Amino acid sequence: MATSNKCIRLLLVDDHEVVRSGLGALLGQHGELEVVGEAGTVAAALETAERLKPDVVLLDVRLPDGSGFEACRSLHKLTPPVKVIILTAFADDEIVMQAIGSGAEGYLLKEIDEQGLVRAIKEVAEGRSILDPAVTRRVMNRVKDGAGSPPAGKLDRLSAQERRVLELVAQGKTNKEIGLAMGLSDKTVKNYLSNLMEKLQMNRRSQAAAFFVQHSGS
Repeated sequence: MATSNKCIRLLLVDDHEVVRSGLGALLGQHGELEVVGEAGTVAAALETAERLKPDVVLLDVRLPDGSGFEACRSLHKLTPPVKVIILTAFADDEIVMQAIGSGAEGYLLKEIDEQGLVRAIKEVAEGRSILDPAVTRRVMNRVKDGAGSPPAGKLDRLSAQERRVLELVAQGKTNKEIGLAMGLSDKTVKNYLSNLMEKLQMNRRSQAAAFFVQHSGS
């Protein structure tokens, strides 16, 4: 995990060299970030990540030899596992759901501004999950327009406070923002998250958020 006194090591994966160069120049201006490598295919991304051991990978969805989702699942199997932010121009519903299913820690649209991207990288490096607000809306709209009644199931195991924390996570809030909204300390928010993830039998924040959006009936 990256810390405040250590640069966050980044790997840029996109099949367009111009995009990689632009991102590298942009992010290279921030002293707390270090672009350690680039790749244009799934195979190159996995080989480079295994060799360079970045903290965070910025990963496009569409690559010449496979999908970013396949790459994401493989990156999580590395030792140590690599945190992944899907950075794409696409906000298609299916793509959003596939990204969440692949376990990506973040999903951002390429229209994001520089400060927003840098902030997202830092938060993911620190163990948080990030969903672009436009993406969150699309997922929620899909659920509202979807077929059938969602099962209550595991959500019924959560206390009112745990459910509220999870609801805010699903809205893309950070632990700090959740704490401010609920009048709780960061440590208390973390404890609620740990408890609710155990009850849901999940180990990824993005997975729990997606489950809430799919089954809360909101």
